[in-house]
Amino acid sequence: MDGPGDPPEGTPEGVPAGGDDEYRSVVFDESFVRAARLQELSASERMGDHALAVRTRHVWSRVSTSRQVLVLVILIALAFGTAVYMGLRHPYKDPVVPAAEPMRAMLVPLAPKEPVPGGGAQELFDRSPAAQFRLGTEGVNLPPARSTQHFSESQVMAALAAAKEYTVKSALDPAVLTGGSQRTVRLLLDPAQLDQFDRSFDRPANDGRHAATAWLVRFDPARVALVDTPVRTRGVFHISESGPATLEVSADHTFVYAVRPATGPQDASLFTVRREMRFRFDRDGLQEHHLIVVQSYLQAGPQSCSADDEAYLRPLLAGQKPDGSVPGTDPYSTDPPAGAVCGVLGR
Repeated sequence: MDGPGDPPEGTPEGVPAGGDDEYRSVVFDESFVRAARLQELSASERMGDHALAVRTRHVWSRVSTSRQVLVLVILIALAFGTAVYMGLRHPYKDPVVPAAEPMRAMLVPLAPKEPVPGGGAQELFDRSPAAQFRLGTEGVNLPPARSTQHFSESQVMAALAAAKEYTVKSALDPAVLTGGSQRTVRLLLDPAQLDQFDRSFDRPANDGRHAATAWLVRFDPARVALVDTPVRTRGVFHISESGPATLEVSADHTFVYAVRPATGPQDASLFTVRREMRFRFDRDGLQEHHLIVVQSYLQAGPQSCSADDEAYLRPLLAGQKPDGSVPGTDPYSTDPPAGAVCGVLGR
């Protein structure tokens, strides 16, 4: 066909009859409209199945736009939170506890040249250098926490707090000092060091690895009792990075204890412990409040050079003097050094 047919009553007047008229297809005259068949459905027909009055809407379209946005935000937040959680606690984490560096220890007894002076505890403290020390935990003070290159200020503060807690519980807790439970100290250690810690108490040895007194300060309750007076304390903490993933805290403290024999009303005497500890922290340890004891260096006196101090520190009490003299060391000798390392206690 060349185009639409002519109206029923012929071509209207004034309208060109040419087939190339661009408006011919859209111009309808009155006769064309009257000839058109119009059909209007009745009410009953419109209610039939073939012509629904309304179109079906999906359930999602019934929800308002604001609620859709809210649900979408919640879903995104849940997805993000799940991703973060799986990143921190992913199920493929190696359950095997990695091996930690063994703690290295050195214990140096300090032998006096004369019999140990005795008397009242307060009088002894007043006449000693410990007169200027603080009482108990007041002498265990932390430096200001500042961020390092790879660790935030809060992580540095967590490391210092854990080091302080270890220092207090291992050297000032009366239950630990008198040979009681060491559980409070054990809870602070990295799980990888627990075997070494437990062996140091089950089978203590002066081998640089398994001395119980390298982990904490304690006295044999069958021989020594603490005088009911605060321990005198002084010391400092220093923090540094040993790598991009580890923090180290060094603690250098001196503790002065007033002790007496476990039995009998005898005079008190002073026992001094200078302890240098080095702790290491990784990011998991900071989160779980665990530390690794890297090194323990202990000087304690008055003691005899021959004292077996790997299980308990064995102070010389009031009026006692060391067994024998401090052994000398010959640097020209090629023989292995005999006996334990020992020092001379200053006046």
